[in-house]
Formats: sequence, structure tokens, C-alpha cells
Amino acid sequence: MVGTLVNASAVVVGSVIGLVFKKALPEKYQQIYFQAVGLFTLLLGIKMSLGISAPLLVVLSLVLGGLVGESMKLDEKIEQFGNWIKSKTSSKNDKFTEGLTTAFLLYCMGSMTIVGAIEEGFGYTSDLLLTKSIMDFFSSIMLASALGIGVLFSAVPLLLFQGGITLIVSLIGKDIPAEIISEITVVAGIILIGLGINLLEIKKLKIINLLPALIFICIFVWVKMQMN
Repeated sequence: MVGTLVNASAVVVGSVIGLVFKKALPEKYQQIYFQAVGLFTLLLGIKMSLGISAPLLVVLSLVLGGLVGESMKLDEKIEQFGNWIKSKTSSKNDKFTEGLTTAFLLYCMGSMTIVGAIEEGFGYTSDLLLTKSIMDFFSSIMLASALGIGVLFSAVPLLLFQGGITLIVSLIGKDIPAEIISEITVVAGIILIGLGINLLEIKKLKIINLLPALIFICIFVWVKMQMN
């Protein structure tokens, strides 16, 4: 869990720095930053999704995951959670929840998160997550400058999600096939494409509602492997 703890700490420290220097970043620079990040997120998502080997299972996972997420109202619950934290911290930031969810998705849907958490769970190395921590540190400075204190609180779901993967892998890691890891990366890449669309303000997508697809793809690939 060392890599995840360092990663979460890097997000907190970077966010604090970003909040301190928030007024020094004019809005026009915030806009161009998000355009750049949005384009990069699209590119990263496309690159991750190109490794697809079971398109039918991926589509099925996204559809079922979206339906489950919508029925559970995950997007609304995250917004309520963000508003609850906002009220407890007496924050007046209108973009609190947006900052929390955007930062969480950016930090946790990349291949570095999945592969890094799995490597740490196997007990191999924390190098990938430590490298990611440096990247997230600088990203959190800019994100917090633009979206406010919600970015700082994204360290909590990051800790739970990334640390959860590491914990699960440490318990059953030897039984996780490479095929499952590969298709998880594909689904995460598609979710990142959706986030990129949101960042570029092309269309507002309920990306959080798609997160259950990550669970479905694991189940479907495992079933497929048992049938072969």
C-alpha cells in the first residue's frame, strides 16, 4: 500500500499548493489547461482501448454497467456525497463535486493505476505508482487551481479504489489472468474517452454510472475462460 499512500498524499499536497496559488492562475489559462488535458485524456483513452480483444464482452460490460450505475444513481450519490463534504467544509466552490469526480477519474482510470496497483499487490514493486504520484502531484496543482478544494478530497476515493485493487490482488493475485487485466484496461480507457469528452465540453456524460462495467468485464472474461 506504500505506492497508494504516497499517491494520495501527493494529491493532497499538490491540491493545497494549487489552492494557495489559485488566484494567480487567470481563467483563460485554466481554459486552455482543460482543453489540453481533455485532448490528452481522449488520446490516452483511445490508446488504452486499442488493446481490445473481446469487443462483444466490452460492449456488454459497458451497457450492463451503465444500466446498473443508472439504477443505483451512482452519479447522483457522488454529487450528494460531494455536496455533503462541501457543506461540512463550508466551501462556497460551485465546482466542488466536479473537481472531486474529475480528479478521481483522471487519477484512477489510467493504465498506470491498474497495472501499478496490481504490481504492488503482487509484492513486486511500487515504482509505477510512485511515478504516477509525481504526475498526479503536478496535475492536482493545476486541477485544484481551476476546480477548487474538491480535487483535494479526491484523494479519499483514490485511496479506496487504488488501495482496494492492491488489497484484492494481494489476497487472490495469483489467480488473476492477464486477459482480465487487459480487458479492464480497455474498459477503463473507454471511460477515459468519456471523461475527455466532458472536459472538452462536447457533451455531458454520466461517466460515474459506467464504473460498474469494470466489475462486469472481470466476470465476463473469467466466464469465457472457463468455457474454453
